[in-house]
Amino acid sequence: MTNVEVQKIVLDIIEEIAPDEDLSSIKPEVRLRDQLDLDSMDFLDIVMELRKQHGIEVPEEDYPKLASLESCGEYLTPKFNEAA
Repeated sequence: MTNVEVQKIVLDIIEEIAPDEDLSSIKPEVRLRDQLDLDSMDFLDIVMELRKQHGIEVPEEDYPKLASLESCGEYLTPKFNEAA
């Protein structure tokens, strides 16, 4: 799985939990919470959906690594490839 594919998965999850957000202009290098109206519960929903839909575990100490779409891809791609 590529970094771009993982970013798409994260965007799909965000679309599910925050359907009113406009994801078309997301800048990958900018923190998601600075671009979207996501609160801490939304963020936890993203983490829970990663586990539920894809079996990906994200320890709490690694949550900062999911700050931007780009960092999500960098952090999660090896996890997706390990799980495959």
